Amino acid sequence: MTSQGEPQEGFSTLSKVTGPSSWSRVSCPCCISSHIEPLVLIQLAENVQPITKQWIMSMISAPVKAGGAQLLVHPGEDMKGDMIVVAAPRCTLLRVTEDLGLCKTYQDGNMTAFSFEDRDNFCNIDNMQQFLTLAERQYIVKHELDSMRAMEDQRVPGVPAPKGKLKARESILQKLEKAGVIRNITPLHDQKLLSALGKQWYSHKSLWGQPLDSIHAYFGGTIAYYFSFLDFYTLSLFPPAILGLFITFFLPSANFSSGNKTDSEPTLPKQDDDQPSVSSYMVQAVFSMLWSTVFMELWKRRSAALSYHWGTFNLAEQFQEPRPGFHGELSTNPVTGRLEPLFPEWKRRLRIGLVSVPVVGVFLGLVVMGMAGFYFFERLVSGWHKASGSYFTVVLLYLPSIAHILYTNVLGNIYRNVALKLTEAENHREESSFDYHYTTKVLVFTFFNNFAVLFHIAFFKEDLPLLRKRLSSLLIVTQVVNQFTEVVVPFLVDRFLTSADRNLKEDDPEVDHLQAQGSLPAFPGLFAEYIELLVQFGYLSLFSCVYPLTAPLLLLNNLTEIRTDAYKLCKLFNKPFSAPVANMGVWQPAFEVLSFISVMSNCWLLLLSPHVKELTEDAGLSSSKVLVIAVIVEHVLIMVKMILAFMIPDEPDWVRIKREQIEYHSMQALKKQRIMRSSVDDKLPSKA
Repeated sequence: MTSQGEPQEGFSTLSKVTGPSSWSRVSCPCCISSHIEPLVLIQLAENVQPITKQWIMSMISAPVKAGGAQLLVHPGEDMKGDMIVVAAPRCTLLRVTEDLGLCKTYQDGNMTAFSFEDRDNFCNIDNMQQFLTLAERQYIVKHELDSMRAMEDQRVPGVPAPKGKLKARESILQKLEKAGVIRNITPLHDQKLLSALGKQWYSHKSLWGQPLDSIHAYFGGTIAYYFSFLDFYTLSLFPPAILGLFITFFLPSANFSSGNKTDSEPTLPKQDDDQPSVSSYMVQAVFSMLWSTVFMELWKRRSAALSYHWGTFNLAEQFQEPRPGFHGELSTNPVTGRLEPLFPEWKRRLRIGLVSVPVVGVFLGLVVMGMAGFYFFERLVSGWHKASGSYFTVVLLYLPSIAHILYTNVLGNIYRNVALKLTEAENHREESSFDYHYTTKVLVFTFFNNFAVLFHIAFFKEDLPLLRKRLSSLLIVTQVVNQFTEVVVPFLVDRFLTSADRNLKEDDPEVDHLQAQGSLPAFPGLFAEYIELLVQFGYLSLFSCVYPLTAPLLLLNNLTEIRTDAYKLCKLFNKPFSAPVANMGVWQPAFEVLSFISVMSNCWLLLLSPHVKELTEDAGLSSSKVLVIAVIVEHVLIMVKMILAFMIPDEPDWVRIKREQIEYHSMQALKKQRIMRSSVDDKLPSKA
């Protein structure tokens, strides 16, 4: 590990072009160093004037009190170039570490909330590349760039009005991005670390295990939590996959298609003749309910342990700056007293009620139209099959399901873009509020789009063979599409496009490697990846008792998903900024909601199974009595689920103790500061 400020091997290109003397300097004596680590690349528009670039660099290096970011900047090759390289002085890194509420290793070996005043008692405090991960250092730079504000009305030099006009307290970075002055802001790769991570990760020969600490150190908490959840979820699929294979191939199945057929009648292919027996239904249904509960509770414990290990379980909750994209009339904020854009809440609610809700309703109507089309063609093809009974019509039986699956996928992609535009138009002030409203829109539509047909088939049509066929079609088509997009497309892109770029660099050693890092497409985020896992979890927890092979198919998909997602992140996209996080955020309650619904879904699917219907008819039970029994069983199972969730603590005892120790030490430190201030005040001479 290199010492503070020593350039890493992956950043050697910059050190060859420019020396440390070309960087801006800060007045803090503790930050004086002969070596500086470049962290972030800012790409400017090609027509940006040198005076504009000089002004941007001066604001980035200006003190926080003057509206700047107090960072180190370098002009790249020269002032006429279209890039700015940004680094961070030690004092800025430590100050923001405390502001974010990150925990670091104290001299006694425990994780403790970092305090700037007590910094000398923390381990590795003199080596920023050991004290903070690369992802944390780069996020701190982005955090400070976002915090730059104009202290008064002014104009950006070299940018004509109105694009270059800044109002007091307006975000400088947001204004420059809107004006087209800044094209892209990218955290720089460390090629040596990235190559080592790739060998541990997607190039590793074993099918299991991920270097989660290395992922967290290089890509940050948001990325690390996703891959940790994917890893834990894939591992947890083994028990239901084994059970599904056992039920499918070893337990007896029942045949429902045999009517009063005689031996002389021809044997024609029937759809879904063999169904799980009553014991299989019951075992799979009860197991799915218990598995989903235990899985989520154990994941909470793992998440809590990771948040302690990565120093994020004590993140500070602070009043957030307005997010990029927020606009309004400039006025004094009644909470902070700062001059900033304000937007009336009634206008936002009006936009939600009169625009967002109706548009979401239109898309839900399109889902219903797709369902109607699916049922129409399902009846049409079933009629052909009954009339001919050929093997060709057996294949045609799956076409309506496949067509509807493609329809829902296309509609879902269109809706996500529309939902993003709607949420932007609602003009939310905080990033957390924006994410919440956007995610809620997408989750409502996703649940309706992916599960409405299945629920309708199961509980209204009560056609379990059709439900089984539909679910199998969903899983098979999804597998094929995912394997193509997750494996084939990345391979082709890397094989032809990326290799051509590498050959160009080998032919011309003067190619600017810093510019090349920003030439890749931006990382699209993890939204689509979490949606995919949420839909998977829904198929498994809600309907797997009808189709026991659900878990084995999902397991096969996820074993490749881990490697391909890692490969795309490292090879095909720009490195993303990743904020420190303590959990999965809004996605965790979304999975918990599906886990709760699974109790009701599996209970009623068990009631609707032909085997249970036969048993109740043989016992002479009326439909009302069967309904009462089903409701009682459902409530008992919900109670069992709640008791099970209560018995499994959300965090391990050792994490709870560590958290309480940090809270206690924080209270003691605050008490000590108050005593010291009181003693100082007592020593001061009193005014007559």
